[in-house]
Amino acid sequence: MSRKYQGLIVLNTKSLEGTVDDLVSAISKELQAEGAKIEKVAQLGRRDFAYESRHLQSGHYVNYTFQGAADVIAKIQARLKLNGHVHLQHFSRVA
Repeated sequence: MSRKYQGLIVLNTKSLEGTVDDLVSAISKELQAEGAKIEKVAQLGRRDFAYESRHLQSGHYVNYTFQGAADVIAKIQARLKLNGHVHLQHFSRVA
């Protein structure tokens, strides 16, 4: 059974080689590799944090809307933990 999810991912672009668009598409490919069917990608831009987080003052926010099986979130979280450009990730189910 496929469920609909939203994922807010904050990217660390501090030591980025290439463009932010390349990084966003690379994250999309990682989501698809774990079985997610991406419906929409919305780049929300660079935002300042309320306080310094792991030596960063700001991050690039991207909102992914996708469909996947019930276990896809655990797989995606495990995979994105290994990506050094993913600063924070939060996923929620959309009704």
